[in-house]
Amino acid sequence: MRRRDFVKGAATVIPGSVALQMLGTKWAFAQSADFGNDIDVLNYALTLEYLEAEFYRQGNEAGLLDGQEAEYLQQVGADESAHVDGITQTINQLGGMPVEAPGVDFGGAFDSRATYLETAFTFENLGVSAYLGAAGFIKQPAILQAAAGIFGVEARHAAVIGNLLGKPAENGVYMGVTETPLSKDEVLAAAQPFLTGAAGMGDDAAVTR
Repeated sequence: MRRRDFVKGAATVIPGSVALQMLGTKWAFAQSADFGNDIDVLNYALTLEYLEAEFYRQGNEAGLLDGQEAEYLQQVGADESAHVDGITQTINQLGGMPVEAPGVDFGGAFDSRATYLETAFTFENLGVSAYLGAAGFIKQPAILQAAAGIFGVEARHAAVIGNLLGKPAENGVYMGVTETPLSKDEVLAAAQPFLTGAAGMGDDAAVTR
């Protein structure tokens, strides 16, 4: 995917956002004031995109869904992988260094259809709040526009999954009159239980770098 395609919003979705900086072989949580430039924000988004893309790769391979549900979640996973590719290429085009994929452990998320969908619902809403919380730190209007486009698709992902779970309309399929932004620290705290370190996800992962 070309950077100009990403900037125009052609990178379908960019879900959520988690910023971790690697110190040796460990990840150190950054503070909210650490968005020094747009590359910092993009790397923040990239880490959560890694997390989501690997989550859907494992979840879809588990064979917990069928029919329309399986079709929807396969597409959501493809969107997340496309986001990883688009953000990575954009960071490279801007002269930055993309962060590496963290190790992950999703615990019992794939024990059943319900646990898979509930965890997916959590991740998608986390991504929505993360993008909204980071939007004010983006300096380049074109990147802000692309991030807003990704934010919107993330919200649609969450709504589709909420509907599959039979959640109520308000505060279920959608989250009320407005979305709620989360700070970087809040997003990191929510993502921390699923991260095991700076190890990559393996050559067979759906994410390409």
